[in-house]
Amino acid sequence: MSKILVCYKWVLDEQDIRVNAADASLDLSRAKYKISDYDKNAIEEAVLLQEGQGATVDAVTFGGDAVRQSLKDLLSRGPDKVYYIADPAADKADGYVTAGVLAVAARKTGPYDLIICGEGSADAYNQQVAPRLAASLGLPAITYVQSLKLEDGRVVATRKLGDCTEVVTVEGPAVVSVVPEINKPRIPSLKQVLAAAKKPSEEIKIADLGLSPRQLAAKTVTLTVKGFVMNRKNVLFKEPAQADNVAKLAAALAKEGVC
Repeated sequence: MSKILVCYKWVLDEQDIRVNAADASLDLSRAKYKISDYDKNAIEEAVLLQEGQGATVDAVTFGGDAVRQSLKDLLSRGPDKVYYIADPAADKADGYVTAGVLAVAARKTGPYDLIICGEGSADAYNQQVAPRLAASLGLPAITYVQSLKLEDGRVVATRKLGDCTEVVTVEGPAVVSVVPEINKPRIPSLKQVLAAAKKPSEEIKIADLGLSPRQLAAKTVTLTVKGFVMNRKNVLFKEPAQADNVAKLAAALAKEGVC
């Protein structure tokens, strides 16, 4: 039976974030948390493999104290067990630190035949964790996967590459990142939500991972985050003939340097 690890991030819901008009700073005071949308695809894919091939699925996350709120939601989506590292260090972590923490946690709780990540997180969307995690573990990395299956210990993945696809086969274990097109995450039923309360969760203290201060120091430092407000020009073309409207639109775009 295959053993799968799925990684996820507990992020602020972008729909709750407001931009202060005065200085474009972000108002997070009413923002709730959620599982990153991209990671919901990773979780769903792990559970589909679980249901189709009898695999066991563990989940792991690294976040601040708020990450504890994610456990029931995560477990209601199908994984058998969740490991979580709740530490303030996560607040300033970049892809380098996050991948390093998850790699040591995976060694501690594994081994795994397959590790699945979302293609990026819904907040920073740096797309760094999956390839860095693979490098830290010395495993093959397959990114931008839009279909995935396990065959006799091999990982067979179809990658989305611009206007074409690529089929990749590697001997497991491997780390993959999946794109949103790979599936439609399920909405947990009431029965699944109630069952989640009986599933195990285990905290891993970051101090027990043996990481040095250097390994927990982010390579990328975020000084501030500003909101972006789109100002539309609201230009209307009202010529009787549509061809004239198209011509004016093309001319306007060319003038703006768009085409």
